[in-house]
Amino acid sequence: MFNDIEQARTAIIPRLRHIPRVGLILGSGLGALADEIEDAVVIPYRDIPGFHEPKVAGHRGELAIGLLAGQPVAVMRGRFHFYEGYSMQEVTFPVRVLHAIGCETLIVTNAAGGLRPDWQVGDIMRINDQIFLPGMAGHHPLRGPNDERLGPRFPAMVGVFDNDLVPLARTVASELGIPLREGVYCMLSGPTFESAAELRMLRVWGADAVGMSTAPEIVVAVHCGMRVLGFSLITNLALPDAPPANHEEVMAAGEAAKPKFAALLCGILSRIR
Repeated sequence: MFNDIEQARTAIIPRLRHIPRVGLILGSGLGALADEIEDAVVIPYRDIPGFHEPKVAGHRGELAIGLLAGQPVAVMRGRFHFYEGYSMQEVTFPVRVLHAIGCETLIVTNAAGGLRPDWQVGDIMRINDQIFLPGMAGHHPLRGPNDERLGPRFPAMVGVFDNDLVPLARTVASELGIPLREGVYCMLSGPTFESAAELRMLRVWGADAVGMSTAPEIVVAVHCGMRVLGFSLITNLALPDAPPANHEEVMAAGEAAKPKFAALLCGILSRIR
């Protein structure tokens, strides 16, 4: 894999005007934030070895690199998913490339179903822990031989969400008047939305939001030694007695919450040191 990462890095670096320090992965309906990047270089995923073109609506499949809120960033406009048939190693390969081109911090976002009846569509949740169910079942991005050049054999996941970015996120949200939820994100493999019995099970397990991405990306970022900050935009209420979720609802909720989510992320980016 090390050589594959070097191939991708070599395809990107000569095109850059800025070396990024922060990588962002923007989930369903949130990719428009990349339009605000200044002095941007935009590279389609098809031009980067090892990247795949997303087939899901709301994921444009571009890497935009430039300045956002004064911070040099590399922004993934969309991701490719495990449920599309890619392996966990393929899904997380872009995280390794972000690290290889200079990113020391990863901010990852997703659209998620809210498992708390007292929450609302449009709420933003900081991920303070995760349940990586496919990983627990053996679909893990670190499965197989470990290359020590990329990270340790047994990275610890306890405490990885409690870094110096957390108080910064809370401060920015407070100053902007944006209520910031905090909770546990659970990843299921998808692509079906959950049954009522599965939703009840997830609440018993302690999950506050559920989605189909993010957890393996966070694992690989930790393996690389990156700081991680994760957010879920609650785009539907995933409750056993609520109306069934649909992708159009997710996209609409992402569009409505775009201004406050963008303000939060830009406020955080402007203060990252």
